[in-house]
Amino acid sequence: MLSKSHIKLITSLKQKKYRLKHGFFVVEGVKTIKELLQSKLILHALYTTESFNIDAKDEILVTEAELNRISFLTTPNIALAIFKIPEEKSIVQNGLVLALDTVRDPGNLGTIIRLCDWFGIKDLVCSKETVDCFNPKVIQATMGSITRVNISYVDLELFLNETSLPIYGAFMEGETVYNTSLPDDGVLVMGNEANGVSEDIEALIKRKVSIPRFGDLQATESLNVATATAILLSEFRRG
Repeated sequence: MLSKSHIKLITSLKQKKYRLKHGFFVVEGVKTIKELLQSKLILHALYTTESFNIDAKDEILVTEAELNRISFLTTPNIALAIFKIPEEKSIVQNGLVLALDTVRDPGNLGTIIRLCDWFGIKDLVCSKETVDCFNPKVIQATMGSITRVNISYVDLELFLNETSLPIYGAFMEGETVYNTSLPDDGVLVMGNEANGVSEDIEALIKRKVSIPRFGDLQATESLNVATATAILLSEFRRG
């Protein structure tokens, strides 16, 4: 049975301020929910039209109509779960660290989290202006990878000032990444979708790298930030 208090809580979690207030976030879709159930994340409640055969106190069977009332999706899946937001872990400053300067689009952040998982990036450092990683659209786009990447929200300028790792940044006018000797340890900074890396952050970047255009007309203004991240991470891993 879906109570009014359940509905009120779930619908409030679409907004960051209520996620912070209650300490919960929403996950939809069987595949992603099952991945999170196998992780160390703590389940608060699972609302489903088909039983997952888990602890009965955590599972609430609902009708399709009830699921439609609480789902954030245009076409709801068969289940919606609420998990507890985990405590942030400290950033391990060795290996390759990815840093995001004010990435706003939830789909981009979700894809970048998946890329971190794919390329073995353990720490993703986000400016405080970057979209919340527990936004429902971000969670949907991560496809479960959020359980395997340590995501931290920091004062990015302070973090870069204090790190001992070499700092690289993605810029249109940087040296081509294909001709650059890339280290195993370092920080790679990716900028905002519309404005790129901010001036204050740019001042702290030691080496600027770019992805060259090969089109005959050279007319494309820029790459999507998630696409650019994929190419650059691949080159860093290739060495």
